[in-house]
Amino acid sequence: MRKRFVFLILATAVLMLAGCKDSARQRAAENGQDATEFFDAESAAAAQKTKAAAESGERDASDSKSNAPKGITQYELPAPLKGKPEQILKREAYTVSYNKTTRNPNWVAWHLTKSHTYGRISRDKEIFTEDTSVGTPRATDNDYYTSRYDRGHMCPAGDNKWSNTAMTESFLFTNVCPQNHGLNKYEWNDLEMLCRDWAREYGSVDIVCGPIYYGQGDQKTIGKNKVWVPDAFFKVVLCRKGASKAIGFIYRNEGRKQRMEDAVCTVDEVERLTGIDFFPSLKDDVEERVEAEATISKW
Repeated sequence: MRKRFVFLILATAVLMLAGCKDSARQRAAENGQDATEFFDAESAAAAQKTKAAAESGERDASDSKSNAPKGITQYELPAPLKGKPEQILKREAYTVSYNKTTRNPNWVAWHLTKSHTYGRISRDKEIFTEDTSVGTPRATDNDYYTSRYDRGHMCPAGDNKWSNTAMTESFLFTNVCPQNHGLNKYEWNDLEMLCRDWAREYGSVDIVCGPIYYGQGDQKTIGKNKVWVPDAFFKVVLCRKGASKAIGFIYRNEGRKQRMEDAVCTVDEVERLTGIDFFPSLKDDVEERVEAEATISKW
């Protein structure tokens, strides 16, 4: 009885396979191909689709960096730093270059897509969290108590409403710097919203931001862990749709009103101040051109 049952299963499988082949031959005949050519054509089409996705440099909204198609270039990532501590931390939505001396990021970089500017994930239940992936001493919530500085996001919570994990990771202290309350509430927030507008308009933008220290005398710190207080903050933005363009911004870490027009600068200027090489994955001639220009009216 058991042998008969196995035989029936095998026979059914053979018939199903034959049916698939007949269907393929029929579809091939309709297209003027034989069955072998048909299967080859389908495989080639699938491979071409995968290649096109990789070469586009775009990530689907549901993809994290870890499961994005192979071959994608992360244009937002700066070149490795020279002469200062750097620990690279990969998150779902962004990448951090962490500095163990300042207890702050050197930079935070992310590829912001149009779809990532929307989402239903709320920040209301999130809390700022010590990042145990870096060594001690490191920034903690206690360092900010009575410091009169905000816990200023580099990659903002507003860019991470599309994912629970992304939202939670945006509250790690390795994505945070001591930031003047006025700057955090007004000018820096305005710039974050503008970047989201650009991502919606152009489909995506590449962003890098972080602290600036001018190095005049002893650096001001907060808390038991001596977290460095930046003198200013930078943000550089790259748009690769059409003719590529880039723009930079520098805001002083203070509460006095600062006009966005006065904060605009070239990426080259930010590189000179920070020693960071931005957008090294661009072709050299494109990188040279876009980093020397900064005209906000062209955005």
